[in-house]
Amino acid sequence: MNPYDNRYSDAASFRGRRSDFAGSIPPPSFVSRGGAVPYGAPYGVARPNGFGSAPVTPVPPFVPPPGGFSVGRGGGRVGNGHVSDRKYDVGRGGGRGRGGGGGGGSSRAGAHGFRGSGRGGRHGGGSSRDELNNIALPKQDFRNLVPFEKNFYVECHAVRAMSDQEVMHYRASREITVQGQDVPKPVRMFHEANFPDYCLEVIAKLGFAEPTPIQAQGWPMALKGRDLIGIAETGSGKTLAYLLPALVHVNAQPRLAQGDGPIVLVLAPTRELAVQIQEEALKFGSRANIRSTCVYGGAPKGPQIRELRRGVEIVIATPGRLIDMLEAQHTNLHRVTYLVLDEADRMLDMGFEPQIRKIIGQIRPDRQTLLWSATWPREVETLARQFLRNPYKVVIGSPDLKANHSINQIVEVITDMEKYNRLIRLLKEVMDGSRILIFMETKRGCDQVTRQMRMDGWPALSIHGDKNQSERDWVLAEFKSGRSPIMTATDVAARGLDVKDIKCVINYDFPSSLEDYVHRIGRTGRAGAKGTAYTFFTHANAKFARDLIKILQDAGQVVSPALSALVRSAGSGQFGSGGGFRSRGRGGYGNRGLTSGSNAIPLGSKRPWQCL
Repeated sequence: MNPYDNRYSDAASFRGRRSDFAGSIPPPSFVSRGGAVPYGAPYGVARPNGFGSAPVTPVPPFVPPPGGFSVGRGGGRVGNGHVSDRKYDVGRGGGRGRGGGGGGGSSRAGAHGFRGSGRGGRHGGGSSRDELNNIALPKQDFRNLVPFEKNFYVECHAVRAMSDQEVMHYRASREITVQGQDVPKPVRMFHEANFPDYCLEVIAKLGFAEPTPIQAQGWPMALKGRDLIGIAETGSGKTLAYLLPALVHVNAQPRLAQGDGPIVLVLAPTRELAVQIQEEALKFGSRANIRSTCVYGGAPKGPQIRELRRGVEIVIATPGRLIDMLEAQHTNLHRVTYLVLDEADRMLDMGFEPQIRKIIGQIRPDRQTLLWSATWPREVETLARQFLRNPYKVVIGSPDLKANHSINQIVEVITDMEKYNRLIRLLKEVMDGSRILIFMETKRGCDQVTRQMRMDGWPALSIHGDKNQSERDWVLAEFKSGRSPIMTATDVAARGLDVKDIKCVINYDFPSSLEDYVHRIGRTGRAGAKGTAYTFFTHANAKFARDLIKILQDAGQVVSPALSALVRSAGSGQFGSGGGFRSRGRGGYGNRGLTSGSNAIPLGSKRPWQCL
């Protein structure tokens, strides 16, 4: 921070700068987001880019490195951004798992492990949870802070003219519940939020008709500079609900000086979510010369360090890698005045809390803090408010755990031995080239089912915490492009993953919590689209039956008699997990050798999907 910059002491200077937010900046080129390519189309056919312009040259097929992917299954720890299968291991840099995917693992990996790229500063191959918690960041002196402006909301005349009855009707019709003092009225159209013209131009190109409920109420709250808790279902537009006010906030602050850290910090629990947030930030920020970067574990540090040292206004980060960067003094948080915790409930669970406290301790206390999530367990509420001052709270729909009403939920009570055959029959019914996402509870099960599917001719690839980062990137790219329309995954993909046109989600295994169930099925039915979620439910899952029925009923779904009957047998747990298909070839963990197990299995000759 430059203490001699006169703009810091000029409280009115930001008003003058706001007038040039929408300066003449050349429009960006947009990456293809067209619909799914019909399966079986020959490689090399140009695909439309979704905006009526010239076709986009297809991405060449991935070529594995010589010798294949080096992926271990030793007893390492799962590093930040490399998610294990357990509920509280997501990206926190310390959950126990089999092999620390892609460089986040501990140096104590077993004989079949690997040496990752590391996150560790002075910690060698990577920082475990204990090491991250023991890192001592320098204590900050927050005396004599230079004031900054954070209230930029100018109420539109049309919004000001809304009567109290009109406001109540609008909120009731969209199930908007608000808490807090001096809550602003919602905006009904994009221009009523008074965003810069370049934001409105990008919104128009993306084809959005009107703000979603969380945006309509969340934008005025965020623009007023107050702390905020925003709870809304998956796919409801929460990312733009905090990113567009962040751009206004950045433009109103003094420019970065040499050595300054970011103005906006967005924390996310997984690498995949962090990358997706940056993609959205680039769409809008590039029009205003607002720079952003993504900092996450499992990738080389060099490019990330160069971006941070060059100076960026927005940093999207996973906690473990950010702590490493702070310890090594590659960046600082002295200039951060706008802090976002995305998927805040997971960010504030007991595994993440020490890291979040360590990071927030580096940020000035008069910052603006915004917490966003699709689920909000009551036990997180008390903890969250320790980081907030006089916050607004906006909830879309019921404050209880809820699923997206745009998703048709079908729960089938079956045995483990029936799962695989039922999966194949289901694929024959729904497979049309659209994307299908299948969730498993364990990495081993994920590899086993993927291997069997590929042997049976189904174009499936798997992603989980034991896959190294380059392979995870490749699998996601193949899935997003439609070249591999079936992806199996553990809960690494359950939160925040935004892939267009996922036709259905299949819960091959029921997750370990109802919150994860809501996040899993929320990968379909996004942005107002319709989707379908199939769930295989066994007697071992009976303890979840009662709460699952409530979620189904609240969403207007049909509850099968078999599921209702399980409520009476809750806790029987007589069935194991992971069976249900004939095993051919090498079983167990797909990452024992130099190749990446299930993803390296060639497709079988039957190709049943081509006969559908």
